[in-house]
Amino acid sequence: MTWGVIATGGIAHAVTADMLKAGVQVGAVSSRDIAKAQQFAEKFGIPRAYGSYHELLADPDVDIVYVATPHGQHHEVVLAALDAGKHVLCEKALALTVAQAEEMVERARSTQQFLMEAMWTRFNPLIQKIAQAVADDEIGDVRLIRADFGFRHAFDANDRLWAKEAGGGSILDLGVYPVSLAHLLLGVPTEIHAHGSLAPTGVDADAGILLGYEDGAQALLSCSLTADTGASATIVGTKGRIDIPESFFNPTRAIINGVEHVIEDGGYTHQIESVEAFWVMGFIEHTDMTWTDSLEIMRILETALGQLGVSYADVTR
Repeated sequence: MTWGVIATGGIAHAVTADMLKAGVQVGAVSSRDIAKAQQFAEKFGIPRAYGSYHELLADPDVDIVYVATPHGQHHEVVLAALDAGKHVLCEKALALTVAQAEEMVERARSTQQFLMEAMWTRFNPLIQKIAQAVADDEIGDVRLIRADFGFRHAFDANDRLWAKEAGGGSILDLGVYPVSLAHLLLGVPTEIHAHGSLAPTGVDADAGILLGYEDGAQALLSCSLTADTGASATIVGTKGRIDIPESFFNPTRAIINGVEHVIEDGGYTHQIESVEAFWVMGFIEHTDMTWTDSLEIMRILETALGQLGVSYADVTR
């Protein structure tokens, strides 16, 4: 199985390093700037560098692509990759809108190609241990989840985190993590309430999201590009609690009912190894991050964005 990496930003560097650590074969990389692709290829020992993702998708030796572009390009690139017969691991959030995500999932189904949103957190051994502890009733019925992810990022209209056409804003880039954690442990909420502020570019600068569930459980979540909220999480049940110190989306330490659990390495290797295993078995959908999971999370994100007055309709036409 040979991987291709589309885009050469910071996340691509981090994931590719862990790909090599996991022992997978990375055969090609692409960037709109061929010089950046060549530098990236030289750094990681990748044999082929391309100046566009179309060229990479035409490479017959590439089996699966890791899409590391900004959110605003996910829909276009993923559809092209699936149509080219490539399997896809796409960075989160999967798309800008539910409609885009639904089209991507339907295309994967019709082409019978593997597609997964790269929510690496769900493959972290501690997160899996936490999910199992909740399922095994170790903390009783979950009544409250608190999770935050925020940092100060100077405003620049051309920065991808602030640019609307790139899918900028705190919810799609940061809020997807606490929402995904709540979804993993509590499922689909019956109520969604969001409050926050907007940047001059029309994207959300920060947001507080309250998710309510049929049994009265709640998730209090926040994300911010304007304040350093940290990135910890707490899960409180009727019989106990779980604390995940920073960073909850890539934990190496968690406390379950007062007992500390530690792993040496989080990172992206667990996700990469699991995707490879599913691909070898012939699956087109991963059971730990299903298409339904991605669509349900996307609906929560889109609802929260809508309540803040953010719509990406003007950049997805």
